[in-house]
Parts: sequence; structure tokens; C-alpha cells
Amino acid sequence: MRRIAQLVMVVALGVGVAAPRAETGAAHPAGPLFMNYADAKWSRILPDLDGSPEIAILHVDPKTQATELLIRAPKGIHVRKHWHSANETHTVITGTMTFACEGRRVEQPPGSFNWLPAKMVHEAWVPAGGLVFITVDGPWDVNWVEGPPTAADLVPAPRPARRRAR
Repeated sequence: MRRIAQLVMVVALGVGVAAPRAETGAAHPAGPLFMNYADAKWSRILPDLDGSPEIAILHVDPKTQATELLIRAPKGIHVRKHWHSANETHTVITGTMTFACEGRRVEQPPGSFNWLPAKMVHEAWVPAGGLVFITVDGPWDVNWVEGPPTAADLVPAPRPARRRAR
């Protein structure tokens, strides 16, 4: 899985901005940019939430603001209903994620892909350690329907199985 995450980073080009704004530390290059996963600049999406998912902006097109980014979840989380102003894709890198919209709920394991049209209200359940590559064909934004996730939306880590005494 680490090689897949690194491949995603190599495919993505440049740097950008997000809501919240992510620091990338470099100007948009005239040519390609190659970035390793370990070099990504991560920031909390919800700064006040301990265990918040983290975002790394990989590239923003200077003309269209189309954005490529990674989101990782240090803790499992239910990402409440929200929508984006642009069309969005998800490619699951690690973890099995669940996406829901329009009455459908779909589990997607690593390697899975989906496409959502602009302004489609959706929600997701991301496991601890989950990593997803996202593209939007315009500026990145998040518009919460009923407010952003809170500590109540964090999913506790599964308890290790107990060994039975013999």
C-alpha cells in the first residue's frame, strides 16, 4: 500500500490552496513536480477536533483551480453530510470506506473509485488509517449540511480480540 500511496503522489503535480488553506512551501512549477508521500504537508481539516482527518493539497491548477489532494484519517470518523461546488472523485488508497448519497450506501475497498457531481450531498465513513486521493474540477471547498464532524463522529478503534483461557 505504501508504494500505491507514493505512486499517487508522483502522479499529482504542483501545489495549491484549500479550505482550510494548506501550506505547501513551493511556488507552482513550470514543469512537473514529483513528491513522495513522506514529503506531503499535512494540516488538520478540523483544527479543534483531536483526531481530525488531515489534508495534503498536492496540486491546484492556476487557471481553473482544479485540485488534487489526499485525506488521511488518524482515527476512524463519520464525515457528516456535505457537498462541494465542483465535481469530485475519490480513489481509495488504504482502508475500506463507505460513501452514501441519494439513498445509496456503498463500501469501497482499496483501489475503488467514485465520481460525484457538483453540489451532491454525500457523507462518508473512513476507518482509522484510511487514505483517499481526491480530485475536484474546480476550487476545493466543503459545505457542511448539518455542521462539521464533532468528537461524537469519531469511531473508536476496535478492541483487540480476547484470548480465551484454557
